[in-house]
Amino acid sequence: MNQSTAEYTPADEPSWLRCRVLSFLSTPYFDDVLRAKPVIAAPGFELVVRGGGGAVVGIMDVAVEGELATVETVAVHPDHQRRGIGRALFAAARERARAAGARTLDAWTRDDPDTLAWYRAMGFAESSHYLHVYADRYTDPGEPDRAVAVQWPGLRPMALFLHAALAEERAMREQFARVHVCRRFALDLGER
Repeated sequence: MNQSTAEYTPADEPSWLRCRVLSFLSTPYFDDVLRAKPVIAAPGFELVVRGGGGAVVGIMDVAVEGELATVETVAVHPDHQRRGIGRALFAAARERARAAGARTLDAWTRDDPDTLAWYRAMGFAESSHYLHVYADRYTDPGEPDRAVAVQWPGLRPMALFLHAALAEERAMREQFARVHVCRRFALDLGER
């Protein structure tokens, strides 16, 4: 398969969304579903790899603010994984971020072994951590109530997504079924 990257175009949106959803389905981001592609403002950029029929099979969106570039989305369609598409997107993104004036490229991700291994293989170093905590009445009817100290009359929490300090990991895992360590990976892009 040709692994050349291209600029995202609005016509790519349906297959961009499909690629992202299917890629995330077997990861801790399985329920992070979008109905529209988020806009990445310049000088950030949006890259894709298209398959034989023109459908998007790989995506990488990068926001750039000053000297920091952040990977907002990286995904490879499951039918096209382990073929170098992610590496091709990363190589192009690294160069584009550097050209945009960024000195650091970072990404935040959850505790998925394949994803963590990929970032490490790309040369990223792990740094900051915090927790993503889900409190869901359908997992355990008491979870949302345990997560909310003060409840509004007539407002019944059904599901909550919360952030917590890594130091609270043990307590969070004792109280909630779904807790992920969110990790920051950073890569020094060197001098401009």
